[in-house]
Amino acid sequence: MAAGAVPASFTGLNNKENGLGFAKSMNFIRVSDLQRVKFRRTKVSVIRNANPGQETIEFQTASEGSPLLVPRQKYCESIHKTVRRKTCTVMVGNVAIGSEHPIRIQTMTTTDTKDVAATVEQVMKIADAGADIVRITVQGKKEADACFEIKNSLVQKNYNIPLVADIHFAPSVALRVVECFEKIRVNPGNFADRRAQFEQLEYTEDDYQKELKHIEEVFTPLVEKCKKYGRAMRIGTNHGSLSDRIMSYYGDSPRGMVESAFEFARICRKLDFHNFVFSMKASNPVVMVQAYRLLVAEMYVQGWDYPLHLGVTEAGEGEDGRMKSAIGIGTLLQDGLGDTIRVSLTEAPEEEIDPCRRLANLGKRAAALQQGVAPFEEKHRRYFDFQRRSGELPAQKEGDEVDYRGVLHRDGSVLMSVSLDQLKTPELLYRSLAAKLVVGMPFKDLATVDSILLRELPPLDDKDSRLALKRLVDISMGVITPLSEQLTKPLPNAMVLVTLKELSGGAHKLLPEGTRLIVSVRGDESYDELEILKSTDVTMILHNLPYSEGKIGRVQAARRLFEYLSENSLNFPVIHHIQFPSNTHRDDLVIGAGTNAGALLVDGLGDGLLLEAPDQDFDFLRNTSFNLLQGCRMRNTKTEYVSCPSCGRTLFDLQEISAQIREKTSHLPGVSIAIMGCIVNGPGEMADADFGYVGGAPGKIDLYVGKTVVQRGIQMEHATDALIQLIKDHGRWVDPPTEE
Repeated sequence: MAAGAVPASFTGLNNKENGLGFAKSMNFIRVSDLQRVKFRRTKVSVIRNANPGQETIEFQTASEGSPLLVPRQKYCESIHKTVRRKTCTVMVGNVAIGSEHPIRIQTMTTTDTKDVAATVEQVMKIADAGADIVRITVQGKKEADACFEIKNSLVQKNYNIPLVADIHFAPSVALRVVECFEKIRVNPGNFADRRAQFEQLEYTEDDYQKELKHIEEVFTPLVEKCKKYGRAMRIGTNHGSLSDRIMSYYGDSPRGMVESAFEFARICRKLDFHNFVFSMKASNPVVMVQAYRLLVAEMYVQGWDYPLHLGVTEAGEGEDGRMKSAIGIGTLLQDGLGDTIRVSLTEAPEEEIDPCRRLANLGKRAAALQQGVAPFEEKHRRYFDFQRRSGELPAQKEGDEVDYRGVLHRDGSVLMSVSLDQLKTPELLYRSLAAKLVVGMPFKDLATVDSILLRELPPLDDKDSRLALKRLVDISMGVITPLSEQLTKPLPNAMVLVTLKELSGGAHKLLPEGTRLIVSVRGDESYDELEILKSTDVTMILHNLPYSEGKIGRVQAARRLFEYLSENSLNFPVIHHIQFPSNTHRDDLVIGAGTNAGALLVDGLGDGLLLEAPDQDFDFLRNTSFNLLQGCRMRNTKTEYVSCPSCGRTLFDLQEISAQIREKTSHLPGVSIAIMGCIVNGPGEMADADFGYVGGAPGKIDLYVGKTVVQRGIQMEHATDALIQLIKDHGRWVDPPTEE
C-alpha cells in the first residue's frame, strides 16, 4: 500500500513515476483524489497540508490501487469497541450538544413558515413528542419576519424548545433571523457560492483564492452576529449541493463534502467562534458514512473536537426511510460518532421522533457498555471507500446431484428460517419465499429467497413436506438444517449447519462425503478455535452472536472475524445471522438490523442476511432483508426512491404525491426516482436518481433526467403520467407483472 508524508511547508515537487506532485502549501490537506490542476504552465496533482502545527502529515491510499488519499489517522476512538468520541459542548439555547450530553433528537417543520399559527402548532406537537430541537426553513424576508412572531408565540405558550433557521442562498435572511432563533444552519454549497451548474471548470490557484476570499466576506458578518447573540451554527454540507468550484477539484464526492465544510469552519475558527457542529448528509447511506468518516479523520489530524449532527437526507417513507437512516446513522453510532440525529422521513415531522429515539437508544447503550471484543489489529477493512469483500460463491463439484450455484446470490443473499408448519402448505410457502409459480411449481425470480434454514426436518414418512423441499432444492434454493437433524432424519442434498465445537468433535464426518457444510461462528472465539476453518471445506459462514449478549458487540465481533478470514486468505461467504427475541417492536427490528448488519455491509463486509424473529410476519422479514441489501447498495430488487421529508419550501403534498408515484412505479427494479418538494439544494440533490419529479412552482412540476431538467411547468394533475412517459421514452419501463 502506497504511503507518504507531507511536510508543513513544501515547494514544487513532481514525481513522474508515481504521478505525485505538490504545489505550494495552502495550510490544509485535501482528503481527496490526487487532482490534476493547472499550476503555472503545467498540470500537477495537488495535495495540501492540513495541520501547520505538525511537522508532517502522513497519508496513505485508502485501499490497494485506490486514488483516494486519506490521513494515516483513526476515524473513531476505537475499532474494537464502541467508545463515544470526545467533543466540545455546543449550546443551542438551553440544550447542550456534545459527548458529555445525551444524543439529541431533532426534526423539521413542514408548514409554510409565513403561516405563524400552523407553524407554532406543529412545533408544539413536535416538542410534545419529545424532540430536543426543531428546524424551520427560512427562505426570505417574509419568513424571517414571521420567525419573530413564531418565537414570541411559543414563549408565551411556555415552549422553550430551541429553534434552528434553515438557510439556503440567503445570507441577509440569516443575519435577520439570528436575532431570534438559537441556531443557524448554513449550507456551504450555496450560502455564498452560486447554484452549481455542473460545469467542468478549471480553477487556477488565484481563482480559487479569490472565491475563498469572497466566501469569507459573505460569511464573516453572520459569524460575528452569532458570537454577539450567543447563537449556535450547523455547517451542514449536502452531497447534492456542492459548488462547481468544489466539484471541479474533488468531484461530486465525500472528499468534496468535507472540504466544503472545512472552508467555513476555518473562517469560524479564525474569528474565534467555536459554537458550531458539522453534518455531511447524503441520500445514499454509503456516501454519507464515508463523508462523516473522512470529516472525523481530518478533525483528528487537526486536533478539532466539534460535535456531529447525523442524518441520511431524503431517506423516504415507511420502512425504507427507517432502514436507510438506520444504515447510515446506526453505523456511525456503533463507532461512537454522533451527538445529535435526525431521521428524515416523508411523513409528519412528529413521526420522525420515535425512530430517532430508538436509534439514539441503540447508540447510547452501545457506548454505555462499550460493546465490543478484545483488541485486535485491523489491516483489511476499507474505512473510506466501498470495496466489497465478495465471498467465493458455491461452485459445482464432481458428484453433485443438484445445482448448488444458486444457494447464494452474487449481489447479496437473503436467507429465511422456515417452519414445519409452512411446509404443510407448499404453494403458500413458495409465494412467501417470493418464488414465481407456474402451474403450482416454484421458480426463482428477481427477489426470491436464496436459501432457507429448517431447524427441524419433517419425519421420513412425511412425503408431502419432503416433496415440497425437493422442489425447492431442484430450483437451486439451498436447504440448511442442523447436524443433529441431518444425522437422524437425512434430507437428500441438504446443507448442514455445524458449530465450531461440532467441527472440532468430528461428528460431521458421519455425513456422506461431499455434504455441504455451513458453519455458525460468533466472532469472539479464540484464534485457536477458529483454526479449524483452515482445514474445513466450508460453503458459507453464518455470523451469529446471540442477541442476549451484553458487552460483546456484534459489529466489532464481525470485524474481527472478517480480519481473521482475510489474514488467512479464507474467502468463505459470510451471512449476517441475527436472531431477534420475541416481542421485538417492528421499528426496533428494522433499526437493529440496519445498524448491526448495515454497519458491516457499508464496508463491503458480508454476503447476505438471515433475520429471525419468532413472532414477526414472514413477508415482513423477507422484505426487510431485501430493503437492507438495497439500502447498502448491493442487491437491487425494487424501485429506489429519493424522497425528501418536506418543509416549508415544499410546493405540493409530498406524502400524497409520493404514494401516487410509488403505486404506479414500484415494480421497476434498477430504476431510481427522486420526488422533491422543491429544488433548493439544486439538481445535485438527485445525484443518485435516474429520474426526478420536482416542484418548480405552485401547481407546476419539473421533470429531470439525472441532473438535467427536460420538461418544465407541467400541470400537477398530468405530472405523474408525464413521468411514466419519460421513463418509457428512456427504455426503462416494463409493465407490472400479472398474477397467475
